[in-house]
Amino acid sequence: MAEIDGNTLVAKTLAHSGVTHMFGVVGIPVTSVATRAVSQGIRFIAFHNEQSAGYAASSYGYLTGKPGILLTVSGPGCVHGLAGLSNAAINTWPMVLISGSSDQRDSGKGDFQELDQISAVEPFSKLSVKPTSISEVPGAVLRVLNRAVLGRPGGCYLDLPTDVLHQTVSEAEAEDLIAKAEEQVKKEQESSDSSNLTAISHVENAVAALRSAQRPLIVFGKGAAYSRAEDELRKLVDSTGMPFLPTPMGKGLISDNHELAATAARSLAIGQCDVALVVGARLNWLLHFGEPPKWSKDVKFILVDVCKEEIELRKPYIGLVGDAKKVVGLINKVIKDDPFCLGRNHPWVEAISKKAKDNVSRMEGQLAKDVVPFNFFTPLRIIRDAIIGVGSPAPVLVSEGANTMDVGRAVLLQTEPRTRLDAGTWGTMGVGLGYCIAAAVACPDRLVVAVEGDSGFGFSAMEVETVVRYQLPVIVIVFNNNGVYGGDRRSPEELTGPHKEDPAPTSFVPEAKYHVLIEAFGGKGYLVKNPAELKSALDESFTAKKPAVINVIIDPYAGSESGRMQHKN
Repeated sequence: MAEIDGNTLVAKTLAHSGVTHMFGVVGIPVTSVATRAVSQGIRFIAFHNEQSAGYAASSYGYLTGKPGILLTVSGPGCVHGLAGLSNAAINTWPMVLISGSSDQRDSGKGDFQELDQISAVEPFSKLSVKPTSISEVPGAVLRVLNRAVLGRPGGCYLDLPTDVLHQTVSEAEAEDLIAKAEEQVKKEQESSDSSNLTAISHVENAVAALRSAQRPLIVFGKGAAYSRAEDELRKLVDSTGMPFLPTPMGKGLISDNHELAATAARSLAIGQCDVALVVGARLNWLLHFGEPPKWSKDVKFILVDVCKEEIELRKPYIGLVGDAKKVVGLINKVIKDDPFCLGRNHPWVEAISKKAKDNVSRMEGQLAKDVVPFNFFTPLRIIRDAIIGVGSPAPVLVSEGANTMDVGRAVLLQTEPRTRLDAGTWGTMGVGLGYCIAAAVACPDRLVVAVEGDSGFGFSAMEVETVVRYQLPVIVIVFNNNGVYGGDRRSPEELTGPHKEDPAPTSFVPEAKYHVLIEAFGGKGYLVKNPAELKSALDESFTAKKPAVINVIIDPYAGSESGRMQHKN
C-alpha cells in the first residue's frame, strides 16, 4: 500500500477540514507542505514577506469566519510571522501560524534556523501544538484549527519538526488517524463553553433597561461583523428607533446612510447617552474605555461579548455572554413580545439627527471645494463618489495611514457589512497589501480598493508584485505627501547638529514615483495631480478590475501629526 509523508498528511488534514486558502513564504523545511496543499485543492498565495502574508491570514479569518493559515519557515520566518499572529490575537480573528522547525534530534545544538518557537509565539497564541511523530499530525492540525474559532477567536500555532515531515504512514493509516482526530475534536467542541451562554432573564433585564432609557445608544464593532449579526442589528434599530454608532470596522453592518446613524454626531451620542448597548466591541481606547469625560459618568453599559472574561473585566451594568448574532436575536425576540419605539420626534433622536446633519453639512462644504494642490478632502471625495458608483456588491475598502485613514474614516462611506479593513485595535501600519490580497481571494465578487498613505504603503509595497502575479482585482491609491504626516516639518530650532542636512525623520523622496513600481511587474500605474486626472484613473481602473497603483500627489503641508483617532463631531 502507498505510503505518504508528513508533508502530505498535513496537507490532507487541512483540506479535509475545509481549508481552501493558505498564505506564506516557502523554503526549508515547508516547501513540500505548500506544494502538497496545492495538490489537495488548496490555493496557496505566495508572498515576498511573512509579515504581509500574516496580515493576509489574519484578515482572511475575519472576512470568512474560518482560520486564516500562514505557512513560514523556521526561526526568522516564524518570527516574521508573529506580526500576523499578534494582529489576529489583538483583533480577535481566527488564524493559524504553521512553521517548520529543526529536527528534534538536533534540538539545542544550534541547528539551522533553530528557535524555541513554542515559547516565541506564547504571548499571542491561544493554543500551540508540536507533534513529535507523524501519528500526532492530524490531531495537532485539527486542534489548532478548532481552537482558533472556539469562544473568542484568535491565533494558534502549529510547529512542524523537520523529522516529522519526513516520517511516513500508509494511506489507510492516514485516513484512520484523521478520523480519530476528528472524533477527539468533536468532544472538545461539545465540552466547550456552552455553560457561559447568557440566561434569558439577563436578556430581559437588558431590554427593560433599554426600554426605560431616555437616551439609549447601540454601539457595535467588528466582533458583531465577524458573527454576521447585521440582520439582527438592523431589525433591532428599525424596530426600536434607537440611534446606533459603529466602530470603524463595524461600519457597514447597517449602512452609514441610515437615518439613525450617529457617526457624524459621535461626541454627542457617547457623551449624553444614558444606556449603551455595546455589541461585539470592547471598551478599549477606540471607545475611550467607556469612561468620563467622553462618556457620562452615569451611563449604564450593557455589554454583549463572546468572552466571559471581557465582561468581568469591564464590570458593566449588565453583561450578556454569547455570540453577537444569537444574543441580539434573543433581544429582538424579547422586544417582539412587548414592543417599544422611540419615534422620529423623540427628543434624543431629534438631537442626534440635527447634530449629525449639521456636521455632515459642514464637512460637505469642505468637500465641495476642488483644492489643488490636493489636500486630503478633495481626492477622498472623488474616491468616495467613485466607490459609491460601483454599486453592489460594494468594494472592500482597505485603509491605512495617519491622516489618510483618519480623514478617510469620516469621508468614505460603508453601506455593506465587512467592507472596511483598517489598522484595527492595534493601530497596525503595514497591513495594507496583505489585507488587499486576503480580501481579493476571500471576496472574489468584490473589487478591492486600498486608500493608503505613502508611509503605510511603503511597509508592504513589494507585494504589488503578488497582486499582479495572481491578477487580483486590487486598486491601490497612494496619498503621496512626501513622508510620515507630510515630509519635513522641523522648526528652525530643530535644524541643528552635525546631521542637520540629512532628510527629516519623517520625510521621503519628494513626489516618489510609486506608480512605476507596479508597472515593473506588468500592472497599470497612474500619476495624478488634479481632479480630472484622478477621476479618469479611477474610472479606467475600476472598469478594468486589474492590478493598479494610483499615485496621488498631496500637498505635503495638508496633513498633521496623527495617532489616536481624534473625533471632533
